[in-house]
Amino acid sequence: MVFEIRTARPEDAVGIARVWAAAMPQLVKTARAIELELKHGESREVLIAVDGADVVGYANIYLPPADAEAPRVRVTIQVPPEYRKRGIGSALTTAITKRCAELGAGRLLVVVGDDSQTFATKRGFTIGRRMSHSAADLTAAREPVAPPQGLRVATYDELDPRQLYDAEVQVRDDDPSGLSGGPAYEEWVRTSWSNPDNRYDLSVAVLDGDRVLSFVTTTADPDRKMIWSNLTGTIPAARGRGLAKVVKSVALARSRDAGFTVASTGNDAANEPMLAVNRWLGYQETGGAWTAEKAL
Repeated sequence: MVFEIRTARPEDAVGIARVWAAAMPQLVKTARAIELELKHGESREVLIAVDGADVVGYANIYLPPADAEAPRVRVTIQVPPEYRKRGIGSALTTAITKRCAELGAGRLLVVVGDDSQTFATKRGFTIGRRMSHSAADLTAAREPVAPPQGLRVATYDELDPRQLYDAEVQVRDDDPSGLSGGPAYEEWVRTSWSNPDNRYDLSVAVLDGDRVLSFVTTTADPDRKMIWSNLTGTIPAARGRGLAKVVKSVALARSRDAGFTVASTGNDAANEPMLAVNRWLGYQETGGAWTAEKAL
């Protein structure tokens, strides 16, 4: 195999989607969504490995703020199982590491699968937090839980995007894994809120008046009859009231009624409150991954 590493272009979206489907089949990440990210995203740099016309590997950098001093920079590296042990992952890791050093990064943060820990440690990464992947049979989904008195449930098609963004920022900035970062509002609207994989009718929030307290963003693949809970969160001031159980139970019941049969999600394995909600909803662990860090 003769491959090269280059910057990704929007026309690479179909090939990149195939990489994600092979490497992480539990995700919902279609070519349409990837093309949108490549056209309108400004907070990532994306590299791919190509063998002729085939995309055989993927990597990205979540760009740090320009004024950040020696920041920890999150990166992603994915190689389909059939193309591993051919030097593709090593070449992408080298290219990403070099670029992050040019950007002034002090540390790298990546997620590696259970079967890729050795690959990471041989390249100077230290394994950190465990992440779990889980799935639930939607044909057995529970009926929705009602919100506490005085609060209301709404789907995303009833919300202004700013309402969700204000809540999401509080949640992602509070994530101990460091994996829930995101772009500024304008880019977030173009690439996250407008993601064509989103199902606004299956994404649910609990509100106090017009303020979003808890939410779950649902992406869906109708061809596979599968949904992915892209982010579930409750703002710090509203935690301990069972709101995550409300939004997820409503989202899963609506997804069941829309004809979907499988729900998948990922969680920090130390996030016991969310894991308890998922167990109650019928999720069972299907695999795992680990965060890994490296000093530059």
